[in-house]
Amino acid sequence: MIIHCTKKLAAKLPAVASEPLTETRPLGSWHAKLYIIDRRNCILFCHDATRYTLFLPGLRKAEFTELGRWFRELFTASLAYMGMGDSLVHRAELALGPVVFDTATDRSVLGSLNQMKFMLDARVYEVENVMMLNPLSVNRQLCHYPVNVKGVKGFWMADEAMVEQVKAL
Repeated sequence: MIIHCTKKLAAKLPAVASEPLTETRPLGSWHAKLYIIDRRNCILFCHDATRYTLFLPGLRKAEFTELGRWFRELFTASLAYMGMGDSLVHRAELALGPVVFDTATDRSVLGSLNQMKFMLDARVYEVENVMMLNPLSVNRQLCHYPVNVKGVKGFWMADEAMVEQVKAL
């Protein structure tokens, strides 16, 4: 699985491919962007096809070396939080494969990440510190929102689209 990183995030990661990588995994690739919220490193991940969004708050410098593991745990936990069965969650985890990073980003997906950041800001203002937010609850709110992609007709719910992708595995 490929995570396309912004340059700001890539600078904090140990191994990022300089050339664009080709996705071969069935779930497709993701984008990731680093935000500083309340002086904490927070990352938003967005699935390229469904716009399923994940929020990972409070990463420390040492934790960036294991970002692939953190992503995998957050993704599987978010699927379980939505009520997906254990067998489907396990199937989705296996479909991810090894996580690799590159810097080949897409403006459309980054635009979706910026929209999700505005929605996240509304939640951040409700609490004293970003670390007080439950990432799974935030993920659920960010994903249960109608989205669309330029060139694709109609709107869909990102969480429902991800469930359909996992069930199709």
